[in-house]
Amino acid sequence: MSDAAAVPYRYETTRHAGELAADPAFSALAPGASSGVAVVVAGRLMTLRRHGNLAFAELRDWTGSIQLFADRSGTADFGGLTDRSLGDWVGAEGEVVRTRRGELSVRVARWTLLAEARRGFGDKWRGVHDVETRYRQREVDLWANPGVRDVFLLRSAVVAGIRHFLAARGFVEVETPVLHPVASGAHARPFVTHYNALHADFYLRIALELYLKRLVVGGLERVYEIGRVFRNEGISPRHNPEFTMLELYQAYADYGDIMELTEEMVAAAARATVGATTLTYQGRVLDLTPPWRRATLEELIEEHTGEVLRLELGADELRRRARALGVRVEEADGPGKVLVEVFDKRVEAGLFDPVFVTDYPKEVSPLARDHRSRPGYVERFEAIVAGRELANAFSELADPDEQRRRLVAQMAARAAGDEEAMALDEEFLRALEHGMPPTGGLGVGIDRLVMVLADRANIREVVLFPALRPFPAGDDAGRDAAS
Repeated sequence: MSDAAAVPYRYETTRHAGELAADPAFSALAPGASSGVAVVVAGRLMTLRRHGNLAFAELRDWTGSIQLFADRSGTADFGGLTDRSLGDWVGAEGEVVRTRRGELSVRVARWTLLAEARRGFGDKWRGVHDVETRYRQREVDLWANPGVRDVFLLRSAVVAGIRHFLAARGFVEVETPVLHPVASGAHARPFVTHYNALHADFYLRIALELYLKRLVVGGLERVYEIGRVFRNEGISPRHNPEFTMLELYQAYADYGDIMELTEEMVAAAARATVGATTLTYQGRVLDLTPPWRRATLEELIEEHTGEVLRLELGADELRRRARALGVRVEEADGPGKVLVEVFDKRVEAGLFDPVFVTDYPKEVSPLARDHRSRPGYVERFEAIVAGRELANAFSELADPDEQRRRLVAQMAARAAGDEEAMALDEEFLRALEHGMPPTGGLGVGIDRLVMVLADRANIREVVLFPALRPFPAGDDAGRDAAS
């Protein structure tokens, strides 16, 4: 049975392990009784123990586990089965029974080796606890640690739920380029690559925004994309350089409309995955039920610091007050940037319940439309949930002349040393000259949304393969995870 040539090219099962365990047809089976139902199952051997002429094993597939029950008199190649290693993939055929000790089982008549596990990965009793191993060898983590697979099944359900929510509201899903000739659309440092055929440097996209707004210009009035974006930044519990964003744009809408869409979409994702809009996150009750609170940036700063900070105070006074609050700011920082720094460092982490933080300074929002009643501000919000930014949205700036002025100012900031300032994208500006209707836009961090719904505090727990330092040359990247 260990000959690789004997491993079949396909193996047809009739039931999944988790389905059998949950099937009410078998719940009434008395201890020691047989069902008369024959099944074929497959999965990994997670435990294996032999008691004389009997053997018991846990077989796990992606739906759950079922016990295999084998005996020397009724199981073909009984000795071969009991010699298998933990982690081996096997298929088993037999009748569904309940053992005398009351365990629902498949009584194995025949079994087939489907793959050998040449490296251990920890069993259900020990698991794998080394963080480096868990993240670097996610294939091991998924089997060895209960609950990990559930997180990623939840993640898949979140994305599916968002797609369903948006489709029901007339949004069209699209795909836009990952390689951009200009790094723009967000404040971030890009990853650079060289496009040999075009003899030019390109950038892994830092945002989805500009191409999607060009599609609104082209007449796609409700459009969205869920895709990977890349920012050449540090790694933290909240940041991974490669992450997943949802961006959407809705013509004839403003940021007030997008607030309503955001809270309804997050609530729908919660109901679809955890069954309710009230859940527990890191030991605290978190209520995602709409409507969420709306509050301006300055109102929240005053609530949490006691300081009344306004743009009208001017850059010098704002810098002085920020430093008094223990916030590091630079002499070149304008009043808008100082306000946002104070919010980021002294307020954001303390906002646990969902809140839309509204009305950001124009200085730090080059793609948002001027506020209709507050000079110096724009119609922008960030949705803060459980102390972190979950979403960012604008009434989108559609005036090509004003947009050019804003991006030229960004270029000046870049020339002065701000590596995260936006570049000027002439193709985007040309598109705006064809005319873009009033539009509301939204960006949502899918990873962070999953963190909330899965009750995980570290982004690497919800990214299948997070960014890690490469193994040094000669290191054993495939070392036994159970060692």
